[in-house]
Amino acid sequence: MRPSSVLPLAVVAVFLTQPLHGQNPIHVAPNAPRDRTLAMDSCILTAAEKAIAPLTIEAKVTYPGAKARFQKGLPPKHSLFVVTHLRDSLGKFERVFIAVDSIRDSVGGSARIFGRIWNQITLVRGYRLYQAYALPEAELLDWLISRPDGSEEGNLIGNFLDRWQPPPACLRIKPPSNPHLELSGA
Repeated sequence: MRPSSVLPLAVVAVFLTQPLHGQNPIHVAPNAPRDRTLAMDSCILTAAEKAIAPLTIEAKVTYPGAKARFQKGLPPKHSLFVVTHLRDSLGKFERVFIAVDSIRDSVGGSARIFGRIWNQITLVRGYRLYQAYALPEAELLDWLISRPDGSEEGNLIGNFLDRWQPPPACLRIKPPSNPHLELSGA
């Protein structure tokens, strides 16, 4: 093979292994709603997961429309985010936003979403803010489009959790399993 024909093959090979960037840079308006971290024990987590299950289904049903708009090109300063769970080797998981750079359909399988982690990571190990991350569309929990005026479209789970209150049974103070232990900060 002649050297001049190797270069085009190398360029094609590199291009095919990289995600296509659809939105760069990501824009989030300064007055956009702020995320809040919710610490959840097992009771609250179980109740929250049960409460948001229908919203996840609705988000998956409405996502193809948002995906189509993204692939056609969102207006300036509009950014698409998806929500997924990051899991670590200890079995912990954390719900995070992924700023979408591209979405690639695959032959005979689920499309893959390529982007960057858009949250400070507080619980799981091995991930960091702005880290490149790819996920199959099947792992999408929610989506949102951030607009330049600070408003959002989508974000069903986030909007719900902003006003959700855990069930009273989860908020009762439980005595320690060992009666000789004291609760700190009580």
